[in-house]
Amino acid sequence: MNDDIEIALPVGIGLSRRNSWMSAQRACKRAIDLIGALALIAVLSPVLLVTAAVVWLSSPGPVLFRQKRWGRNGNQFFCWKFRTMHVQQDRLVDPAAVKQLEGRGVLLKLKNDPRVTPVGAFLRKTSIDELPQLCHVVTGDMSLVGPRPLMLHMLEPYDALREARGQMRPGITGLWQVSARELNETALQMAPYDLDYIRGFSLWNDLKIMARTPAAVLFRRGEY
Repeated sequence: MNDDIEIALPVGIGLSRRNSWMSAQRACKRAIDLIGALALIAVLSPVLLVTAAVVWLSSPGPVLFRQKRWGRNGNQFFCWKFRTMHVQQDRLVDPAAVKQLEGRGVLLKLKNDPRVTPVGAFLRKTSIDELPQLCHVVTGDMSLVGPRPLMLHMLEPYDALREARGQMRPGITGLWQVSARELNETALQMAPYDLDYIRGFSLWNDLKIMARTPAAVLFRRGEY
């Protein structure tokens, strides 16, 4: 199944362009990430605090949810989000069915998902649940812009795709996030956008993606 991919997976994307210009752009990208994330945390701190209080008061369970995701160079890290689901999910969906889908690299997506709390549904639609990931940008596990940090089971069947995506830090926003968020059940659905982003990486493209992000969130394009 590892080679069963219907799209071209470039080998060594970006390696041939490791010149001084590309190195300078990557250094600038990291500086923008660090400064931008710290500024956003400061500006959005009231939103973070209010959201934490609302999640805590609205349903039993922790305020934050953490889950292992794929990072850069094949590394894994614990990704934090505001909790949007009920804690005891086994009572709401069939665990065997979920396990079967995960074995095929598929993410379970349900319309009117019973696992999602009313507050969680709002947080997802507005992407507020993603805001704790700004801390990952500060630590270097993520970037403001890049491929989505995927769950482990979504990339495990696809070694080549995992290697290609791992050349960039995963991002809070990215080309897929602003283009086709409705295509979110498998890594292969996201792959064309992720690979296009990696092939065409530049600070200018990052800025264009960041400029498109507010509209993508506001108009709930491809909400999930």
